[in-house]
Parts: sequence; structure tokens; C-alpha cells
Amino acid sequence: MIYLDNTATTLRKPPCVAQAIVQAMETMGNAARGAHGSALDAGRTVFEARVKLARFFGCPDPSHVIFTANSTEALNIALFGLFSPGDHVISTDLEHNSVLRPLYALEREAGLAVDFVPADSRGKVDYTAFSALVRPSTRAIVCTHASNLTGEMLDLHEIAAVARQHNLLLVVDASQTAGAVPIDMAALGVDVLCFTGHKGLMGPQGTGGLCIRPGVEIRPWKRGGSGVQSYSPTQPAEYPTRLEAGTLNSHGIAGLSAAVDFLTETGVETIARHEAALTRRFYAGVRDIPGVMVYGDFAEVRRAAIVALNVRDYDSGAVSDALSETYGIATRPGAHCAPRMHRALGTVNQGAVRFSFSWYSTPEEVDAAIAAVREIAAP
Repeated sequence: MIYLDNTATTLRKPPCVAQAIVQAMETMGNAARGAHGSALDAGRTVFEARVKLARFFGCPDPSHVIFTANSTEALNIALFGLFSPGDHVISTDLEHNSVLRPLYALEREAGLAVDFVPADSRGKVDYTAFSALVRPSTRAIVCTHASNLTGEMLDLHEIAAVARQHNLLLVVDASQTAGAVPIDMAALGVDVLCFTGHKGLMGPQGTGGLCIRPGVEIRPWKRGGSGVQSYSPTQPAEYPTRLEAGTLNSHGIAGLSAAVDFLTETGVETIARHEAALTRRFYAGVRDIPGVMVYGDFAEVRRAAIVALNVRDYDSGAVSDALSETYGIATRPGAHCAPRMHRALGTVNQGAVRFSFSWYSTPEEVDAAIAAVREIAAP
């Protein structure tokens, strides 16, 4: 199989990831739940992973690295824990449902006001619109770093400048960029960075988290056992236990920690260059095929390793099925949990076929995918 669905999850991981998970499952107990050797091993593994991720993402305090099951949980923790009735938030049309649905729920149930910076038919935004939407009650800008549909990457420097000018928080969904492009939240001016482990970080599913700038207070989204202050009727106030009720996925965190080691040793810039070259190669090969429509602005240098397209008026699901069944190529069709972006692109009814590349994708796989698209598009 040629696997080009890395935006959903990376299938091919560094061998060290599985090795670390197996070792953890065979040796580790429950972090912060005991003083015996296996529990202490788990605690040390989790602590070391916090330190690595804090360094990796430019988070000033490792205790402000919170582990979750994925970026969806991280975003729910951030959004439900930051905002109150009467607050106003600015977001964008590029968002995934992991941002949209929590915001819509807060709008319905908690009196949050939300405005969206619109995307044009190429999936681009006008950065002046952020300042134009600011109100006296605006509390934050909540945005993705890159669209999971087109790969369009937002300029966080520009958005952070607006946030600083108006004393707003900046909450970023880095699901599509964590591990694939360098991120330094302190240098960028990001207050809360939400990430998942199973995509560009090349870690296991069931891992993720959020990095929180010191001084940002997030109310607990869930409450329960923490291994400390057990006689207190309230969740501990200190990070990270404030936001980590329940047993952590220590086995998965061990795998994620190994993945971060691999990324650090390989170099995120090296990975980004490889993925960008594959993306440009695929785009160059399909853009002029008669009957093929490619979405997004490929004149923009900053991009996630994604190309979304349609073939003639064919349903995107039918095209993706043909790619899988006839050519052995895995892609993702449909709506991609990005309804506002599909409306902007005019692809609500047809959806789109998304090709996404990783460190383990090869030029030969890209060329095979180009040839398959050309055959499917042939009249």
C-alpha cells in the first residue's frame, strides 16, 4: 500500500516508538500512584517526556505541558477552561471541528460570542480582518496553524501581533504542524499550543497535549484522581495535575517521548524540507491534468504537506475508493471535519480527495499517485 493519508495519522513510525511502548507495557506501573519501582519508572518517563516536549515546543515551564488523549481533548480543555459568559472569541474558516464544535457549544450553552475570519475561494485569509473583529469583550484568538484540508498555513507572527496589540490570548491548534515544522511558542507569542501525537510527531494514537504559557489560568475540564492531595474535595490547583485527572497513558507517552527523540535527532527542518519537496512534486504533477482541480494557494511557501483535489465532477469518495482498490493508494475523501473551509472552496457537495505526505513517503510513491490521478481523470 502507498499510504498518503498522513494528515489523519502517520502509519509509518520510527521503530523506536513501538520499542518504547512494548518496553513500557512490560515494565511500567501507574505514574504518581505508588512508590515501588514500576510506578517510579512510569513517573520518570512522564516527567522526561514533559521536559522534552517543553524544549521541543519552546514552552518555558515543563510543568505546563499537559498530557491528553489527542488534540481534540486538549482543545476542549483549553476552550472550556478559558472562557466565560460574555466573552468574545475570534476564529477562522480554516478550523477543524475539534475547534468549531467546542466553540459552537460554548456559544449555545455559555453565552460565548464567536466571529470567524473568512477564507476566500483559495482558502486564504485577510489578516486585517482579525483587528477589524476585535471588540471590548474579545478575550482570545483561537486558530489552527495549518488547514487540514488545503495545507494553508496561517502566519502566527501576524496573528500574535494582533493578539499582543489588543491584550488577547492566542490559542493555536497545531495538529497539522507539530513535528512537521519548527514551533517555538515563546518566540511566536502563543499562549496555549494544542497538539496530537499521532500525526507529524509520529507517536502513537491516544497521545497529545497542550503547552500553556506561565500566567495563563485554565479551569479543570474534568476532575478525579491525581495521585496527590487525595483528601481534598477539589482538583489540585497546580499544573499539571490540575488538568490531568485520571490515569495517564504512560505507555503511549513513552512512545511519544521516543518519537520526540527521533524528531530531534533527525531535525524538524530536515523533515519539513523532505515533505515540502514531495508536496511540490505531487502538485506539479497533477495541477495541469485536464479535469483535475487543485485547491489552495501553492504560491505560498509556508504549507503543510497536503494537496486536496477533485477529478472532474466525480464524487470524492468514488475517486478515493478507486485509488485504494485499483492502485493501492490510501487517501482521505469527503468533508475532512472542515465544513467552513469546504464552503469557502465551494466543495460542500463533492468533498475533496486529500493526499498528505510524511517523512516516510518517497518520490516513487508520489509519482505513482500522479500516474493514478492521470488515469482516473482520462476522458
